[in-house]
Amino acid sequence: MKIAVLMGGSSFEREFSLASGKNVCRALEEAGHRPLPLDTTSSLVPTLRSEKPDAAYIALHGKHGEDGTIQSLLEFLDIPFVGSGVEVCHSTWNKDSLHMTMAAYRAITGEEPVASWPQGMCIARDAFKDMGAAMALDLVEKRVIGGYPVAVKPAHGGSALGVHRVDGIDELGEAILDALSYDDEVVIEQWVEGVELAVSVIGNGENAFVLPPVEIVSHNTFYDTDARINVSQAEYFAPVRNASLAPDEADAQAIRSEIERAVLEVYRAYNLLDLARIDCVWDGGSARVIETNVSPGMAEHSLFPMACEAAGLSLAGVLDGLVSHCARNRGRG
Repeated sequence: MKIAVLMGGSSFEREFSLASGKNVCRALEEAGHRPLPLDTTSSLVPTLRSEKPDAAYIALHGKHGEDGTIQSLLEFLDIPFVGSGVEVCHSTWNKDSLHMTMAAYRAITGEEPVASWPQGMCIARDAFKDMGAAMALDLVEKRVIGGYPVAVKPAHGGSALGVHRVDGIDELGEAILDALSYDDEVVIEQWVEGVELAVSVIGNGENAFVLPPVEIVSHNTFYDTDARINVSQAEYFAPVRNASLAPDEADAQAIRSEIERAVLEVYRAYNLLDLARIDCVWDGGSARVIETNVSPGMAEHSLFPMACEAAGLSLAGVLDGLVSHCARNRGRG
């Protein structure tokens, strides 16, 4: 099949996206398809209409790729695509949406979720710019459970751009300003210490399954943007080491199962489709979900391909299955 691979774009994560798109094209070609690499410029729609691809793979990261924009365009053009639809992307794009999504999930299932998440607040840029919110930063220590340290991050976006660990009020204003340079809203929430994990999921609904969790050991304070760009600034273990979860192997396996259940809960609560990566931290007592990525990185050293390899799956085989399912089940008309 001819598969349009959408990449690049104008978001802050453009270079990450180009690397993902290049590797996706390589894997699709290995699987016997004809990848059509396309940057999402003003010529995108005329090219898609003239090329008439059988399906599309979205390798865009950040704004326009994960917020529902490109998904709505592909739906308008009646081109089937791998991944979640517009409304799901709208929800996951907002990092502050998890507690509402999980509350709805709890109401539907009648069960208390295994997953947990940091508590905090989301404040708009205009509250700082026009309404003097910066004069109330002393309240953060009381409003965030446990006080400092706190995480400050843009409410939308990825690749840890604009994310800060803040240890006291003297660092807070600068961190908020930097986060707001990437977005119009900032999230201030509990900082979670523990084992950093990236957990990838493939499939839909009850048939979705978890790939081996990837443990991330950053040489920096946390898995920040620099560590994501420079592979030498972090170590990766796929799957997560038992010793990182518990001294006893049986206990470690039970904890890993709990982490995987928590991730599947979040995946199903959002009604994610085809694939996603959910980042979380095992804090010694529970899996604290940090964010959801509907378009996980696909570059050669990205976490999703790493998880596929740990599961004994080739990226070519996984993408072949996804584009084939997409074209077969969500075709034109």
